[in-house]
Amino acid sequence: MTSNKTSKQRPIGIDLFAGAGGLALGFEQAGFDIAAAVEIDPIHSAAHEFNFPNCAVLCADASKISGETIRKRAGLGDTPIDVVFGGAPCQGFSMIGYRALEDPRNRLIAEFVRLTVELKANYFVFENVKGLTIGKHKAFLKEIAAAFEEVGYDVRLPWRVLDAANYGVPQHRERLFLLGAKKGTPLPAYPKPTVQPADDDAMLLEIPR
Repeated sequence: MTSNKTSKQRPIGIDLFAGAGGLALGFEQAGFDIAAAVEIDPIHSAAHEFNFPNCAVLCADASKISGETIRKRAGLGDTPIDVVFGGAPCQGFSMIGYRALEDPRNRLIAEFVRLTVELKANYFVFENVKGLTIGKHKAFLKEIAAAFEEVGYDVRLPWRVLDAANYGVPQHRERLFLLGAKKGTPLPAYPKPTVQPADDDAMLLEIPR
């Protein structure tokens, strides 16, 4: 007997440093199933669980959890993970000695890299503040990209800062997005703007006097 259900599964995403699920909402609306989320704050974890009742939410320190544990809690078994996404906090921006990833305040970025590898994700999306792209902080961003390269991922360069106002959100919110894929897998492209904000200088008309 032939089933009417499609055999093609929706792509699977894992949300790290998840908060209440802002990034997860975007991925869900793009067609992903959010299988698991990791968030250390219990209030944000509860909010995420409320927002995504079919997602396994782990209220845990990302540095003390393994990819295997995430898979088990989400009931994924050996199911391939399409993308790991998240915005790991990073406060140790001092470039003295260059190896900023060795700063304890930046350890969570290293955990993002580790969990991406342990989950064997085909892609990753790393989101963070625009400030990482400015001045001496660029060296830190290059170090993050190099860390992914070392563990088998190609990184889309040059990296981009995207403004939510260019994609239909009624406010300016600029964030860095670093995209990567397993070596041998096609790199995703950055999305082109879909709208022009009403306050864009190009849209303002000079009023005759």
